[in-house]
Amino acid sequence: MTRNFCKCAISSLVIVLVIGPVYADEPEWFLQGRAALEAAKQLTPVTAKARNVILFVGDGMSMSTVTAARILDGQLNGGPGEDNLLSFERLPYVALSKTYSANQQTPDSAPTMSAMMTGVKTNDGVFGFSAAVKRKEKKWKDIQKHRLVNLLEKAETRGLSTGVVTTARLTHATPAACYAHTSEREWESDADLPVDTDVPDIARQLLEFTYGDGLEVAMGGGRREFLPVSVTDGEGKRGRRKDHRDLTREWLEQYDDAAYVWNSEQFHKVDSATTDHLLGLFEASHMEYEADRAEDMAGEPSLTEMTEKAIQILSKNPKGYFLHVESGRIDHGHHATNAYRALTDTIEFSNAVRRAMEMVDPAETLIIVTADHSHVFTMGGYPKRGNPILGTVVMPGKSEPARAADGKPYTTLSYANGRGFAQLERGGDTRYRRPIHHGRADLHDVDTIDEGFHQEALVPLPKETHSGEDVAIYAGGPMAHLFHGVQEQHYVFHVMAYALGLR
Repeated sequence: MTRNFCKCAISSLVIVLVIGPVYADEPEWFLQGRAALEAAKQLTPVTAKARNVILFVGDGMSMSTVTAARILDGQLNGGPGEDNLLSFERLPYVALSKTYSANQQTPDSAPTMSAMMTGVKTNDGVFGFSAAVKRKEKKWKDIQKHRLVNLLEKAETRGLSTGVVTTARLTHATPAACYAHTSEREWESDADLPVDTDVPDIARQLLEFTYGDGLEVAMGGGRREFLPVSVTDGEGKRGRRKDHRDLTREWLEQYDDAAYVWNSEQFHKVDSATTDHLLGLFEASHMEYEADRAEDMAGEPSLTEMTEKAIQILSKNPKGYFLHVESGRIDHGHHATNAYRALTDTIEFSNAVRRAMEMVDPAETLIIVTADHSHVFTMGGYPKRGNPILGTVVMPGKSEPARAADGKPYTTLSYANGRGFAQLERGGDTRYRRPIHHGRADLHDVDTIDEGFHQEALVPLPKETHSGEDVAIYAGGPMAHLFHGVQEQHYVFHVMAYALGLR
């Protein structure tokens, strides 16, 4: 065996001497690969328990979303883009997450986030209960038998501080699954409840959270769900609550050293050292896309700024904290088949992760970055290196866009279903409107890089749908090495609970 091994080694040496270095004409990539290997060899898992856990969720952040955002980010900074990395792609451990729910191949955000927060898969539209509860079940007493304790509740019970930050409504499925339990994700305020149910609405559950000393930080949109119909907010939008409760006022009355803010100026005046409970509601509904944030009437903080403020407040607790940060509008950009806004929100999400990584001690804080589900968002064709990721396909050696079999240009990014580029007919029920264009639109004179462009879609639907493939998990810090291989989505909960010693 030794003799055969030596013969093989000598043969390999002869080949190298004859043909020279394998990558002689591309030494920078060869050296990059060797450097990456050396860095990987130095990796040492952190096996101590975590003091803190930050769970970042890019809502709808598919693998193709990460790739396209990586390229766009690089191109916006003057590079070709392909060799760029988003902040969280530098985390050392990666796994895949299987996102199906208990009753659907392709899930929504309610059961997927519930799986990550409770360690149990459940049905679409439901969070905080096991799969024994069906969507829209109306009797609170009956469904309470199947209630699950989530990670945020466990953390509060152990004396940790907790926070939820999102660019969607705070009562939307992903953030709400951290603190609420419901059989219907749409029951965000009492105005949404059927007359024959006693299930408490989601906004109310945030105020009536009874674990520990309550959430220390809750920031996002959704102001209308917390204000009574008799109140008009500072941006001219009316509340929706029919029970006449002003939950923003109740927040201030419920906690000592509490603050409620609804615009950027108030947000920046919050003193993290003296504020122990912060509620921020920066829009009546969802917060603005990052691309539109500067135009907001009252001003909104960025996801990065909210993340920074949350960490400053939560880190005052010597026992540690759990923080969930969601970029909720990546999902909304995809539903609108508007890749520009989905990708620029992904870039801002990366900025928020980078800021968190700068602020925490990697020896004591587990950072996890993942998605709840994917989207039918694709990246295809054969564009040359550095071709604008939002542009039409131009092949290597060419200067004009490639043309499909119908003679029309096509974009690198597209969707399997959704509204597409074609505008819908005006009037009537949106579910039954037909595209004005029959067949593909001619993109020859269309600026596909424009922020308002809606990528083409194969199957015409009023709204693009989620998809069912796996999403990535990126992790660094204590117990991050436990993220490996292909895992069920509820595995995320079990790693977080183990890392914090909450099992």
